[in-house]
Amino acid sequence: MAKTKTSYFCQSCGYESAKWLGKCPSCNQWNTFVEEIIETGASKVPDWRSATTAVAKRTNKAASIHEIVYKEEPRIKSPDNELNRVLGGGIVTGSLVLIGGEPGIGKSTLMLQLALTMPQIKTLYVSGEESEQQLKMRAERLLQSSKASCYILTETSTQNIFKQIEVIEPDLVIIDSIQTLHSAQIDSTPGSVSQVKECTAELLRFAKESSTPVFIVGHITKDGSIAGPKVLEHMVDTVLQFEGDRHHMYRILRAVKNRFGSSSELGIYEMHNAGLREVSNPSEILLSQRDSPLSGITIAAMLEGVRPMLIEVQALVSNSAYGTPQRSSTGFDTKRMNMLLAVLEKRFGFRLSTQDVFLNIAGGLRVEDPAIDLAVIIAIISSQQDIAVSTHIAFAGEVGLSGEIRAVNRIEQRIGEAEKLGFQQIFVSKYNKKGIDTVKYDIEIKWVAKVEEIFEAIFG
Repeated sequence: MAKTKTSYFCQSCGYESAKWLGKCPSCNQWNTFVEEIIETGASKVPDWRSATTAVAKRTNKAASIHEIVYKEEPRIKSPDNELNRVLGGGIVTGSLVLIGGEPGIGKSTLMLQLALTMPQIKTLYVSGEESEQQLKMRAERLLQSSKASCYILTETSTQNIFKQIEVIEPDLVIIDSIQTLHSAQIDSTPGSVSQVKECTAELLRFAKESSTPVFIVGHITKDGSIAGPKVLEHMVDTVLQFEGDRHHMYRILRAVKNRFGSSSELGIYEMHNAGLREVSNPSEILLSQRDSPLSGITIAAMLEGVRPMLIEVQALVSNSAYGTPQRSSTGFDTKRMNMLLAVLEKRFGFRLSTQDVFLNIAGGLRVEDPAIDLAVIIAIISSQQDIAVSTHIAFAGEVGLSGEIRAVNRIEQRIGEAEKLGFQQIFVSKYNKKGIDTVKYDIEIKWVAKVEEIFEAIFG
């Protein structure tokens, strides 16, 4: 009998070492190495195909790139338009898609909803976390339980899963979740680095050889990255991140990696008791309906990936009751807010060092687009001076350290979104003027180069 071989794996990043280490040289985390069995003397069981249906070995030959004929990847159109957009136009046959997100954010609901709304597609939903009764109860809540071509399997062994796949022959497979599966080829516990890697490799071979798309649900760590080895994200074709605040109703499905489309797309959902609802026009929802203008509120034209949206920026400036003024932001980088406050104080003389400043992006969104800088500083000054800004004005511009307004990308999409929602004016950098046909827009475009010009136009 062959000798059992073991190795040490970092549970944080998947780094492999022949001996135990206190600190991981890859991710610099302490006490994350665990010993796992990587090879035993027992003969390995075959993977998803039985010995009688094993694929014969083949030898590939090099071909000139001019001889290769490109064919469009066949895609399955789902009823979920937001998911189709993020995936690049639909579900590619034979693709392996990994979707990650925080616990309770709605990953399982999204996947079950997908399986229940495709009557023409035979779907196998494999759950290692919930029972059949729990899934049936959730399907009843989603009002989609009458679908006959959705099969539920509560199993964690990959060998048993592949046996059921051979019997059912599904057109789509959903695994919830990869951390609960275990393969008989690896002797470690489910959720370990080697188990996650081996189970994903078996699913990848099945997807490619059978041209069946597979969705894998994955957990995330406390720092927001997908749990398991980093090689997991390299093995799959597409990585989707399901984000959002559980205390808000909006969810964002973002493509982190996509071999069959753009990785800049995102889809927006609204969580209801009956499941997730697509949000086709998020700008109308993210803008609050007010009867009269209020101080400290401005509208920013931003981009999430390649999708333009108008969001509401809220600021509150008040006198500090303690020795040290508070600086707090929700949905916006606090360090960048401190930089903008320093620009206002140094360049324009606004005394904000003795005042508390609170900033909030409405709707629970987290924004990293620098084009909302202009809306942020206008909201701060509007709150400090207690002067309301018109609800028919939008802003799109990055603010530099010298107080200049820098150009931003895709300005035509931002202007078009503001015009579509009925805004009358939009302030943008004059350095974006080149190549812009202002005649085709009904909205009034204000070209500005410095922050002082906007202060004079708005506050007088």
